Amino acid sequence: MEKTETLDYTQNRELSWLRFNQRVLEEAQDESVPLMERMKFVAIFTSNLDEFFMIRVGSLYDMAAADSKKQDIRSGMTPKQQLDAIYKAVAPLYKERDKTYAEIKKQLQPYGVCGMDFKELEQQEKKYVKKYFKEQVLPVLSPQIVDANHPFPHLLNKDIYVVATLKMGNNAMLGIVPVPPYISDVLYLPGHDVRYIRMEKVIMEYLELVFEQYQVSDKNYICVTRNADIAPDDEALADNEDFRYIMKETLHKRRRMAVVRLETAAPLGKEMEKYFCDKFKIAPECIFRTKMPMKLGFIFAIADKIPESMKKALTDEPFTPQPAAALAEGMSVMEQVKRKDVLLSYPYESMDPFLQLIKEAAFDPDVMTIKITIYRLAKKARLVEYLCAAAENGKEVTVLIELRARFDEQNNIDWSERLEEAGCRVLYGFDGYKVHSKLCLITYRSRNDIRYITQVGTGNYNEKTAKMYTDYSLMTAHQGIGEDAAVFFKNMSIGNLDGEYHHLIVSPFSLKRSVLKHMDEEIHKGAQGRIIMKMNSVTDMDFIRKVEEASCAGVKVDLIVRGICCILPGVKGHTENLRVTSIVGRYLEHPRVFVFGTGETAKVYIGSADMMTRNTEKRVEVACPIYDEGIKKHLIHDLKVMLADNLKARIMADDGTYKKKERKGEAVNAQAAFMKAALNARPPKVLPKAKREKRSIFQKVFRAIGKRKA
Repeated sequence: MEKTETLDYTQNRELSWLRFNQRVLEEAQDESVPLMERMKFVAIFTSNLDEFFMIRVGSLYDMAAADSKKQDIRSGMTPKQQLDAIYKAVAPLYKERDKTYAEIKKQLQPYGVCGMDFKELEQQEKKYVKKYFKEQVLPVLSPQIVDANHPFPHLLNKDIYVVATLKMGNNAMLGIVPVPPYISDVLYLPGHDVRYIRMEKVIMEYLELVFEQYQVSDKNYICVTRNADIAPDDEALADNEDFRYIMKETLHKRRRMAVVRLETAAPLGKEMEKYFCDKFKIAPECIFRTKMPMKLGFIFAIADKIPESMKKALTDEPFTPQPAAALAEGMSVMEQVKRKDVLLSYPYESMDPFLQLIKEAAFDPDVMTIKITIYRLAKKARLVEYLCAAAENGKEVTVLIELRARFDEQNNIDWSERLEEAGCRVLYGFDGYKVHSKLCLITYRSRNDIRYITQVGTGNYNEKTAKMYTDYSLMTAHQGIGEDAAVFFKNMSIGNLDGEYHHLIVSPFSLKRSVLKHMDEEIHKGAQGRIIMKMNSVTDMDFIRKVEEASCAGVKVDLIVRGICCILPGVKGHTENLRVTSIVGRYLEHPRVFVFGTGETAKVYIGSADMMTRNTEKRVEVACPIYDEGIKKHLIHDLKVMLADNLKARIMADDGTYKKKERKGEAVNAQAAFMKAALNARPPKVLPKAKREKRSIFQKVFRAIGKRKA
C-alpha cells in the first residue's frame, strides 16, 4: 500500500465532526440554558448522529467494502481505520448522552413534565393505557415470527421494532412487532401535567397479548440505521430519463441499503448479539445500547404542550424576527432596494422583505423575468406561491431546483411539479454537480433600459429555518452584479459551469481560485495582513495549505467554523497565527462571510460555499462582493462580536479539542447581542421622494391586479 503524506497541522474530518456534535451535547449540559431547551439540544445531538451514521459512516462502509486502501490525506487513515476510530469515539458519547438525558428528565419532573416507565404508572393510568392499547394500537399492529417458514424481515431505517424470544413447546423463535409510524410516538396520560409514555414501551408491556399462544421472554426494542449515502448513478442520467423519476427510484433504494448501526434498549445476550450481527452483517462494535429514546422528535411537541405559566421557566424567552432595520415600513421594498443595498440578518430580522420583493415583482408590469436557484424549501412556502403568481401574470419565471438536496428530495420533487403546473420553467442540476447557490434575479424595464435587482444569500429560501438559522441575505440593484447574475442563469440553462464573471465568484471554477488569490494579497502584506472567514466546515486541502502559508507569513487568521475543521491552530512552525472559533448557541450558525484586509480597503464577500472540496469543486456556489460601505462595516462588526463571544464560543486547541474561553471582563453572547440590537433598531424615516415612489409602485401593482381580474 502506497503511503499518503499527511500534514502535522491537519486532522480527520469525521473525528472533527464528532467533536462538533459533542459541543451540541455540551449545550444540553449547560445549566444556564432552560431545561426544555437543553432537552432539545439532546434531540438535535441525536438527529445529527443519526445523519452522520447514514451519510458519513455509510460512505466509509462503501469504501471499506471495496477493499479501499486509499488513505485520508488529512490523517493517513484508511476507511477501515476511520470506521474503527469512529465507533471507538461514539461509544463514550452514548454514555454521556444517556446521562445528560436522565439528568434533564429528572429535573423536569417537579414541573409536571414526566416521561414514564410502565411500572411508574398509577393503577388508573395502567387501566387507561391497557384500554388504549387494546382499542387503538393492537388492531393496527403487524406482528410476525421468524422461523424456518418465516424469513427475517427487512427492517426499515430508523423505525423502531419491539422484539422478543417466543417459545412454544420445544420450539423457540424470534417475534418482531414494528411500531407503526402512523400512530403517535407517545401516549399522553390524562391530567393537567404533561405525563407521557412512549409507544414502544406500551407495545413491549403488552407483548403477551400480541403473541397469545407463545411464552414471551427477552423483551427488547431495537432500531437499525442504514447507509443513506446514495446518489443517482451516472449511467441512469445518461439515458435522458425524467430526472424526477430517477430521484424517486433513488429514494426507494435508500430504504434497503446496508445496516451501519444497531441500537438496542436492553443489553443483548451473546446468542442474540451473534444472531443480529449475522442478519445485518455487522460487527459487535456496531451495536449501541441506549437507555434513552431512540427517536426524540416528540420532544418538540411536548415543549408546545407545556402550560404558558411554566414556559418562562423551561424555555427560552420567545423572540420574533424583527422588521428590517434598513427598510422603511409601509413602503415598496423594490423601490427602496433600487436606491440602496439592503442586508437582512436572519433570524434577528424577518425574511418577509425578501418575500415582499418577490410578491411586488410578481405584479409589477415593468418586471419581465424572475430567476432563482432553490436548494431547500419549507413544507409551506409563500415564495412558491409568489413565483407561481408571477408566472400566471405572464412573467418568465425560471426556477433551478436541486432535486438531490439530501433528505429534502421528495419535498423538492413535489415543489418542482407545482411550479411547472403554474407555468414556471423548471431546471435541475448537473451530472456530478449539485447547485447549492442562493441567488435570485429580477429583471425589469426602466424606460428603455434593462435593469436588475439581485438577491444573494448565505442560506436557503426556507421560511421555517430562517427563524432558526443565522444567515445573511443581500438585496442590491448594482447593475454589474445583476449582469453577472444574468450571465450565471444563462450559463445554468445551457450547461456551462465555467462562465466568466466580473463581480460574482462562482464554483466549481472561479470561487476557490478567487479566495486563494485574495489570501495571497494578504500574504504579501505579511504581519499587516488580515483574514477573517466564517463558515460551517473546512476540509479543502488547497485552502488549508493557503491558511498555513498565511500564518507562516505572519498574517493573523481567524476562522469561525461551526462544524468540521480539519486544520489545527497553534501548531509550531505552521499555524501559530491561526485561531479557530466555534459558536454553538440558541440558533444554528450558518452564514458564510469572507473578509480580506482591514479598514476601507477590506474586501468582503458573503456566499453559499463552505471551504470544503465538495463545495469548491463539486457544487455550483455563488459568493458576492459587498460594495455598500455601511453593510461592509455591519458584517465586520458582527464578526468582531462573534470573536469576542465568551459564553457560547469555544476555541480549538492544537490537538483538535475545544474549550470555552476564559471570561475576562464583560460577558458576551453574540447571538443575544444581535437579538437585542434587532429589538432596539429603528427603521429609517420615509422621505418625501420615497413616498411618491411608493405610490407609483403600488399604483402599478393595483393596475396589474385589476388587469388580471379583468
